[in-house]
Formats: sequence, structure tokens, C-alpha cells
Amino acid sequence: MWVSNWLSYRKQRVVINGTHSYWVTVTSLVPQGSVLGLILFNIFINDLVEGLHSKISFFAVYPKLGKVIDTEEDSILLQRDLDKLDPWSEKWQMRFNTDKCKVMHMGRNNASHPYILNGKTLGNTDMEKDLGILVNSKIRCKKQCQAAAAKANKIMGCIKRGIDARDENIVLPLYKSLVRPHMEYCVQFWAPVNKADIAELERVQRRATKVITGMRDLQYPERLSKLGLFTLEKDD
Repeated sequence: MWVSNWLSYRKQRVVINGTHSYWVTVTSLVPQGSVLGLILFNIFINDLVEGLHSKISFFAVYPKLGKVIDTEEDSILLQRDLDKLDPWSEKWQMRFNTDKCKVMHMGRNNASHPYILNGKTLGNTDMEKDLGILVNSKIRCKKQCQAAAAKANKIMGCIKRGIDARDENIVLPLYKSLVRPHMEYCVQFWAPVNKADIAELERVQRRATKVITGMRDLQYPERLSKLGLFTLEKDD
């Protein structure tokens, strides 16, 4: 009853500088951006997995269907699962946007079979952004490292231009709170192993440590030791 009351008879209006519009009835059942809205949405789509043989995972409105394709029969089973999604989406009036749905073929000897959803052949892709992480068909993190380093460098540049102080007690907290998170976001998934990718991220930290007063003339390992930071680079 509490949930029903929360969803029913809601109205909204726009207020700008004290001037407001008329109240308008909200016809959508789940308010976007609310905590409870995500729970209700997951309840609404939880039967999407019923009857599917392929593995499926989803976060909010981003479901992913996957299957190991060793034989022609495996490809047929995956297509059958896609066919089962069509009547589900029609029944619950949640049609899939086939223009945004892509197929990523992974593996060196992948036959790259075509797949159809809602009567439309899905396009292929070599790279997609999944929850902010760039994932490619070869499971390599080069593009992700470049994107993370670019964001971190941009923020570091703003700090240098906007903050006159170069004291450790000011620059270091800014680096840890504003710069480093861009290089550590979901790093458990895309942690670089190639030296070139590691160096891409390490250059950001090298640049940041030189900004602090008294650090420019010290060797990089000495700067890290004094600042209590760590390095991704390994000795040969």
C-alpha cells in the first residue's frame, strides 16, 4: 500500500526564480532518479531471464546477452534467445532500441555469425563503453588507459591554473580526491599489464608530484616516498 501510494496521484511543476508553472499530473509510474525507482524497475524486468539458455546480465536499462559459440548449434540457440526477447518487450511495452544494440564477437577464431532482434540484423562493434569503461573485443585496455589519463590530466591542468599554492598539504589532497579517482575507477576490471599502458597512467602522477614545492629536483621514487604514493611501474 505504501509503494502504491507513492506511485499514485503524483503531480509536478517547474519553478524558476520564484515563478512556477501549473501543476501537471505525472503519468509515468516510476520516478526517474529515485532510489526506489531502480528497485521497482528491477522487479519489473526480473522475468526477462526466464527461458533463456544464454548468460544475461543487466544494470538498469543495459542488459547484455552472451554465449560461448563453439558450433553452429550454439549460434542457433543464441538467436532463439534473442527471439524470445521480442514477445517479452512487446508484452510489457519496452521495445529494444535495435539501433543501439550491438554484437561484439570475441575470440580469434570467432565465426562472427549475424544475429537478429525485433526483425532487424544487429550491427557489429569492436568497442563499447559499459558503465563508463571502454571494452573492446580483444579485452585490451589501451583505449581505457588513454581515456583515464586524458581526464586526469585535464583535472590536473585545472588545479595548476586555478590554485596558486604549491604546498604539499594543498596539492596532494586535491590530487588524491580529484585526479587519482579517474585513474582508479573500476581499475579492478581494466588494470593495465602492458608497460606502455602503465606508463600512460604513470605520467599523470609524475606530472602531479612535480607541481609540489621542493619536489621538482627529486627523483620520481623519492617524490613518491615523501608523498606516501605508490607506482604501477615494475623494475625489469
